[in-house]
Amino acid sequence: MKIEIWSDVACPWCFIGKRRFEAALASFPHRDAVDVVWRSYQLDPGLPDHFDGTELEYLSSRKGMPAQQVSQMFEHVAQQAKDEGLDYRFDKVVVANSFTAHRLIHLASAHGKQDAAKERLLSDHFEHGKDIGSREYLAGLGRELGLPDNEVDELFTTDKYSDAVRSDFREGQSLGISGVPFFVIDRKFGLSGAQPAETFTRALNQAWQEANPLVLVNSAEAGACGPDGCAI
Repeated sequence: MKIEIWSDVACPWCFIGKRRFEAALASFPHRDAVDVVWRSYQLDPGLPDHFDGTELEYLSSRKGMPAQQVSQMFEHVAQQAKDEGLDYRFDKVVVANSFTAHRLIHLASAHGKQDAAKERLLSDHFEHGKDIGSREYLAGLGRELGLPDNEVDELFTTDKYSDAVRSDFREGQSLGISGVPFFVIDRKFGLSGAQPAETFTRALNQAWQEANPLVLVNSAEAGACGPDGCAI
């Protein structure tokens, strides 16, 4: 079973959704047969490499939201994150374009470390105030993940993986995805948003049953019991 997750590194609900999905997957009896693929998405592709201001100022000025409304939203989302064991620090968030970070995730995927890269980028952005648009930070993260130095350097000297990131964008649009996180199971089932773990569990079970229907192999009736009694 293949699960594709469209997500942005700069999306606070995406980290919360990741945790809730992971909780459901951990208890799914067929989890070893599940292939999880992270797809790229950008909430604000037009964001400059760096925004000169805080996350609150960014949302207030660029999105036209009143500062008080933004602060209340931060409190609500931070509490939801805390319930999932995450420690959001919106006061320390560095507002930066996430395009190169998505390219790093694609590079990590080529070396079997996609989830580890996604986890670190989300955590470093929302919990530790790291600059996800910084070459120094991204290069350092690449080294910590054990990615080849020369391939990490190519992220800053070439456009490698840019087409792959843009392909994810287009594919998401073709599926009608207009917000993240968005979970697609076997290209048949879709879940929008950071749903409760119970919702993910139901979706996993339903998708598995549809992909692996029970086949009756006996060709003749045999003794059996039901609600109305037993047949002879």
